Amino acid sequence: MFSKGLAVVGLLLATMLVASAQAPKKVLVVTATRGFRHSSIPLAEKVLAELGEKSHAFTVDYVRGGKDGKDDADVKEKMSADGLKQYDAVVFANTTGDLPIPDKDAFIEWIKSGKGFVGMHSASDTFHGYKPYLEMLGGEFETHHAQVCVDCINQDRRFPANKHLKPVWTLFDEIYIIKNFDRKNMHGLLTLDKHPNTGIPGDYPVSWCKTVGQGKVFYTSLGHREDVWENPVYQKHILEGVRWALGLVEGDATPQSLEAKLTAAESQAGFRPLFDGTDLKGWKLRNPDTHGSWSVKNGALINVVQEGQHGTDLVTEEKFKDFTVRYEYMIPKGANSGFYLRGRYEIQIYDDFLTDRAEPAGNGALYNFKAPSSFVSRAPGEWQKVEATIRGDVVTVVLNDVKVIDEVRIDRPTGGELDKNLTEPGPLLLQGDHGSVAFRRIRIKTLD
Repeated sequence: MFSKGLAVVGLLLATMLVASAQAPKKVLVVTATRGFRHSSIPLAEKVLAELGEKSHAFTVDYVRGGKDGKDDADVKEKMSADGLKQYDAVVFANTTGDLPIPDKDAFIEWIKSGKGFVGMHSASDTFHGYKPYLEMLGGEFETHHAQVCVDCINQDRRFPANKHLKPVWTLFDEIYIIKNFDRKNMHGLLTLDKHPNTGIPGDYPVSWCKTVGQGKVFYTSLGHREDVWENPVYQKHILEGVRWALGLVEGDATPQSLEAKLTAAESQAGFRPLFDGTDLKGWKLRNPDTHGSWSVKNGALINVVQEGQHGTDLVTEEKFKDFTVRYEYMIPKGANSGFYLRGRYEIQIYDDFLTDRAEPAGNGALYNFKAPSSFVSRAPGEWQKVEATIRGDVVTVVLNDVKVIDEVRIDRPTGGELDKNLTEPGPLLLQGDHGSVAFRRIRIKTLD
C-alpha cells in the first residue's frame, strides 16, 4: 500500500514537471511609441497573439501607448525591474522614440540575465540617445526611402527563422538603412548587397541575431506594411525568431567569418586570394592624395562615388607578369568601371545590358581594342564573374562562363594605364574614378 502511494505521488510529480516544462512562455509585446506610430501596429498585436496561441509556445501581454503618453503608467509598471520578472521575453513591435521605461539599465541587465529580446521594424528607431539599448540591438535606424521590392539574401538557411526561406526572399516593404552595425558582432540572417533604391553596391543588413550576456536578441527590419504582417512567410520568420529568443529552438548566433575562402579545386590548382574579404591589406590607392572611395563591407570591396565626388583607382602592391585571375563584380545601373591586367590592359566593366550587343567599349571587351565575341552581360545589380589569362602579350577572357576574348594578341595599352612598360610585370588595377562598383572573390594563379 505504501509503495503504491509512493508510485502515485511520483506519477503526479512527473506529470506536474512535464506540464511545467511544456507551459507556454510569457512574452510582453510592446507597441508603445513616442514618435511615428505605424498603422500596422494593431495587426502586429493580433498576429503575435495568434502565433503564440497556435504554436502553444507563448502567451502575450501588451504594453501599448502613443505620443499622448496616456499609457505611460502601463509602461512603467510592466517594464519596471519587478514587472519584468514575470516575462521570458520582450517584443518591441514597431516601437519608436524614447519609451518611459523607469530603469533602462535594469531592462538591459534583465536581457543579459538570460531573457529574450525581439525587435521588428522600427525597434531600431527607438532609444536613439540610449547607447546601451543600441549596442544590445546591434544596429540603429538611419533613414529610409520609397517602399520597394527587394531580394533579401538568406545568410543562414539552418537558422530557425530562415529555414523556410529560399536562398533569396523577394518582398515589397519599407526598407531601412541601418547605421552603427558591425558584422564582427552579429550573426547575419537577411541582407542586401546593394542599396534598396539606388542599386549602389554596399552592405544593407535586414535581419540578424546575437547573444548579449546570457540573453538572446533577434531583429528584423521588415514589418512596416500590413500585408507584410499578413504574409505567412513573414509570420513564420518572426515566430521562429521569437521561439529562438525564448530558447525553445536551437540556432547558431556566432558571427559569420567574412574571410575569403578558396575551393579545394582552386587551392589544388595553385590559386590564392588577393583580397581576404576583411580589409584592404595588399592594396593601395593609385593616388593617395585623392578621395578614398574604397571600403570593405560584408566580404566585398566597395567603391562608392557620390554625386559631385571623384573616386580613385585601387591597385595591388604586388606585381604580376603571366597569370590567370578570377574575380566577381557588380555594378549599379549606368555604371562604368574596369579591371586592368598588369595595370595596362583594361577588361571593361560597363552597364550595357539593355543594348543587347557586344561592342569594343562594352562589358567584357578589351577596352577599345577588341569587342567580346558574344553578348553575355548580366543586368545591373547582379554579380558577374570573369576568368582572365595573360601570357606574354596574349589575353583570354571568360565572362559569365562564356569565352568572349580568345587568345587575342594585344600590342598597346588600352588607355588610363599606369605605364607603357609592356614587357614588365605590373599590378592589378580596379578602376574607381568612373563610378560605383563592387568586387569580391579576387584570386590569382601565376603561370610559369
